[in-house]
Order: sequence, then structure tokens, then C-alpha cells
Amino acid sequence: MKLNQLRYKPLNGWLRGAVLGLITTIVATPPTHALIPYVYEPSPLELKGASLGIGRTAAQLLQLGQPKEAALLAALAVRLQPEDERLWSIFAEAQLRSDQLDAASHSLARAKQLNPKKAGLWFAEASLALRDNRPADAVSLLIQGLELDPDNAGAYFDLGNARVMQANLQIALEAFEKASGLQPTFWEAVNNQGIVLFEMGKIKAAINRWRRVLQIKRNAEPMLALAAALNQINPDSTEALALANQALAENPNYVLPRHQKEQLWGERLRQATSHLLTNPNLRSAVERAEANADTNQ
Repeated sequence: MKLNQLRYKPLNGWLRGAVLGLITTIVATPPTHALIPYVYEPSPLELKGASLGIGRTAAQLLQLGQPKEAALLAALAVRLQPEDERLWSIFAEAQLRSDQLDAASHSLARAKQLNPKKAGLWFAEASLALRDNRPADAVSLLIQGLELDPDNAGAYFDLGNARVMQANLQIALEAFEKASGLQPTFWEAVNNQGIVLFEMGKIKAAINRWRRVLQIKRNAEPMLALAAALNQINPDSTEALALANQALAENPNYVLPRHQKEQLWGERLRQATSHLLTNPNLRSAVERAEANADTNQ
């Protein structure tokens, strides 16, 4: 059939009405909107679980020595769960290790506000005060924390360091002795007893402490301190020379008086060490240490 052979026939009534109705419907109906994708909204319980998982990852990064990355994750965790003091504690630790002292102080204050009965928060704030060279504040915070946790060896160690910074040697010694009494293998506390005793002029007692430390752990600091004390008693001590050689090889930073002072070595011990290191038999060891020491500390 050809197109020109078609004849137009008018539509009958009902058909014409149906067509007009269909056209009207098509024209009048607005275009269909695009489908809006479904967005899942997690429940508060799920958000809490997610924030704790992020917090644990941040803590693991801290253990791996990645404080900046840990701080980024911890910041997200506290946004998701701002009422959890554990997350604020992790955040503060990450900020502290990233040298963000003001931010760390803010995070610790928030954590303490949420849980003022947690001794560790008082101790952490005290450590921040020590780092910021505020020993009086550290003492106050540590004493309050020890009321909550009276058997914390680390807190007594920090208390001893704060008292050393205040030049209150006898009370510092008592704090260090309390720390090692609670934790006998706490070699740092025993080592600092030696430092305090040497400054008090009790050289033999200091020597005994450093010998005790070396029975617990071989470490450059008590080695060099013991060498300086032995040399002061007997300038011909071969033991002193051997200990000094080993100490400088293990940690060359101890050749630097500034590093010694940062480790809370007093004036007497630094002078005794300086005298020891002028021994001609230690010249090569001293020169190697000076070449390898981190002068940018």
C-alpha cells in the first residue's frame, strides 16, 4: 500500500476523546525527576564503634613512631565521639609527640573535664609541664594524680625530676627511691638516684647506684656517669676508661655538655665528666663521639 492511497477518516467520538485525553496527560504531566540515591546514616552506636576503631589505629601509629599521622586520625576520632576521654588522651599524646604543646594542653584539659578521676590524665599534664619547664606546676599535678593512684612508679620518677629542676635534691632522692621501690627494675629511677647523690657529694653511694643500674641494663648514661665518678676517686682507673669508651661508642651525644644537662646531670657530674674526657687515652673516642653527636638536638 502506498502512502498516497491512504484516505483520512475523521475519528469517531470515543476514539477522539481518548486521543485528546492521552495528549493532555502527556503535556500536563511534569517530567519525572532523577532518582535521589539513598544515603546511609550510621547510628550513634555505629559512630561510636567507628571512632574507637580509628582511635586504636591512632594509638598503633604512635607505637610505630608516627605521631603526625596519629594526630590526624585522633582528630577525626574526637569529632565522631567528642565525649570519650580516651580518644582525647590519644589525641593529646600524638600532639605532644608532634611538638604541638598548646594543642596537647587543650586536649588534656578536655580529657580531664570528661574524667577528672583518671590519674593518668594528671600525670600526662604533669609531663607536659615538665617539658615546658614548669616544675612547680608539674609537682602540683603529680601530687593530685598520686592521690588517685598512689602506687604509680612513673609518677614518682617524674616527681623526682621536677624536684631536681627545683634544686630540691633530698626530696628528689626520696621520690626516685619510692619509684624504684615500687618497681625494682626501674633502672632510670636508680640512675637518677646516683645523679642526685653525686651532686650531694656522696660519691661512693652514687657509684653503688650506677653499678646497680648496670646489673639491670647496660646503658650509656650510667656507664659514663660511673666512669666520671671512678675517675674522680682514682684518675688511673682502667675501669673508668673502659666504661667511657663503651659509653661514647653507644651514645655519642653524651660527649655534649648540653645533652648531659638535658638529662638532668648536675654541675658536679658535668665537671667530673669534662675532666675525664680530657684524658689522652680517650682522645680518639671523644673525637669520634664529637663527629657523630647530634648537635641539632
